Parts: sequence; C-alpha cells; structure tokens
Amino acid sequence: MIAIEEIGRMSPDNIGLVTVLAGEDLGQYAQMKERLFEAVAFDKDDLTYSYFDLSEEDYATAEMDLESLPFLSDYKIVIFDNFQDLTTDKKSYLDEAALKRFEAYLANPVDTTRLIVLAPGKLDGKRRLVKLLKRDAKVLEANALKEADLRTYFQKQAHQAGLIFESGVFEELFIKSNFDFSDIQKNLAFLKAYKKDGHITSKDISEAIPKSLQDNIFDLTQMVLRGKIDAARDLVRDLRLQGEDDVKLIAIILGQFRMFLQVKILASHGKNESQIVADLSDYLGRKVNPYQVKFALRDSRTLSIAYLKTAIKTLIETDYAIKTGTYEKEYLFDIALLKIAHTKLA
Repeated sequence: MIAIEEIGRMSPDNIGLVTVLAGEDLGQYAQMKERLFEAVAFDKDDLTYSYFDLSEEDYATAEMDLESLPFLSDYKIVIFDNFQDLTTDKKSYLDEAALKRFEAYLANPVDTTRLIVLAPGKLDGKRRLVKLLKRDAKVLEANALKEADLRTYFQKQAHQAGLIFESGVFEELFIKSNFDFSDIQKNLAFLKAYKKDGHITSKDISEAIPKSLQDNIFDLTQMVLRGKIDAARDLVRDLRLQGEDDVKLIAIILGQFRMFLQVKILASHGKNESQIVADLSDYLGRKVNPYQVKFALRDSRTLSIAYLKTAIKTLIETDYAIKTGTYEKEYLFDIALLKIAHTKLA
C-alpha cells in the first residue's frame, strides 16, 4: 500500500503518538498533507488541535503546547509544519538547543498528545533526529511512485470518479501528464468536469487537458523535423504572445536534442533502456525519468548522431548570439529553426 492510501485509513482515534509526513514529490506531498488534515478532522477553531508553522513561530511556544495536557478531551493533536530541519533543505528554523529538546521529547512523548510533523522535502537520513523518527514514529514519504503503483492508484481514482477510458487512452493521460502525480490528479479533474458521462476518448484527452509548454515545444520540434516551417512559425508566434521568451524556448529545445543525442550514443554502444536510464542518472547526478528515455529512444529513431550534433551546435551558437546581442533574438531564433529543418531535409 502506498503512503497516500495509508493516510486514507487514518483517523483521530487510530493515529500514533508521532506521525511524520515528508517527501520530494511536492505535488504528491500537497495532496497527502490535505488528506492527512481531513483524516484527523483538523479544525483550527477546535481546542483539541494546535497548529504551529515553525518557519514563523518560535519553537519554545510550540513546545509548551506539545507537553501540556489536553483541554476537555482525552488527547489533543499538535501539528508542526515546515520542520525543514529534518530535511536536506539548507533552511533551518530551530537552533541546536531546540533540536535537543525535541529529541528529548521523542524519547519520552506525552501519551495524551498526538504529534504530526510536516517536512516538505527529502528527509536527511544522516541526522540523528531522522533516524529516531524512522525507528519510533509513523513516517509517510511522498516520493516518486513506481509505474505499477502509479497506475494502480489512479485506476482506482478514475473508477471512483466514474471515468471509463477507451483502450489505450489511459496511457495517453499518463503521457500527457508526463507521469507526474499532481499533473495526473489535476488532469483527471479536468476530464471529469469536461465529460459528464465519464466516457473518455483520445479526442477528450487532447481537447480537455491544456497543453503544457513542454507539449508545445515537443510539437514545435516535430514540426521542424518534418519540415513544417509555416506551422512552426505560427506556434512560435503563439508562444511569444503567451509571454514565452526565445531564450527559454531554445533552452527547452536544446534539452530535448541533448536527450536524443545521449540516448542515441548509449544505444549505439549496445545499452538497453534500463541501462541507459542508469548511465544517464549517474552522468547527470540526478535520477532520470525512465519515460523520458523511452520516448527519446522512440522519437530519435530516424535521427542520426551527426544530425543531432549539428542541431545542438546550431542552438548553442544561436543562444550565444542572442545573449551577446548580435541580432534581434526573434530573427536569430527563426533562422536557427530553418537551419535545423534544412539540415534534416538535406
């Protein structure tokens, strides 16, 4: 069972002495935080509950409430929000003395207090406090889900929302949402509002879900690669009207072509998809989304390594020319697209 589903089984009566909610997937974290508040029936006007934002309030004040007896009830729920000191975030709101006192509380928690600690970000496993919490508390982490867990969770969500997807369309939803938890959640809501009968087709995905900048840049790249220059110019004009800057557009396109080149080179050395993900993650120093690799392999199939190198060089030179003020950036950007298209067609 994934963490967000565990929260669904929690209530004011079964919550433990200490519960921690943390995680790097901030979209999922926000959903889990909202559901946790619902699960424990949080009410800011109810004296059974106390809420402290540690980024704004002094720990000494929160500590007094943590250790005091409940008022007209068997127990009370105390919430410490933005406890960044537990994460790898460089922000720190508690001094060493306060952290020592909190550690002492964890060693002997008050049995009439139910403490909820909210820490957006990655828990710092090297900290003694985090080790103690992982040993003695209920720790829920909003981290990127495995594909199978992501699909299973949202299949349940779609069923509860009364949505029925035609064959292959559920996959389109995931692709459209970049396999991002919060984007899938948001797009399911779009579909539910858009299609009252709940029957979702491929056309509904394209019509109901707004295009992201990444979607538009992907379309732009495909237009250029296919030599559809007029269509590419129209899309660029629309993006400029929406306030997008040419330098930002170049950076995103450059990122796409670099990914194409990286997977092509690794694939040419006999690497399979999972090996490419591992190698790129190691090279870039961050976990690469496996779906990025899957789609980059698919979309770069007809592109040669030599062509990709030329396209990347063109984009880098254009970026430099824009930033040094050689010519108007709109002109330079349009010329770059023409060069990339012409090289592909040559």
